[in-house]
Amino acid sequence: MKLSKRALGLAMGIVWGLTVFVATLWVSAWGGGEHFVLLQQFYFGYSISFLGAVLGLVYGFINGFIWGWLFGWFYNAFAREE
Repeated sequence: MKLSKRALGLAMGIVWGLTVFVATLWVSAWGGGEHFVLLQQFYFGYSISFLGAVLGLVYGFINGFIWGWLFGWFYNAFAREE
């Protein structure tokens, strides 16, 4: 069975982008999240604010899409056809 690299990339991009978005809004509203500031090292311009959440959504989607596509590519390259 082969995986669709594009579909896996889109699914992982949507999930990771929404996770960063919701988690940033949660930390912004309820406080805490000292470790979330570490995302600033990876996502240029990211901050714990609404604008940072939107930026995190975009960066998270791109990041998730790339990792999902790569996972699909590696899976298809090494999976045995039955």
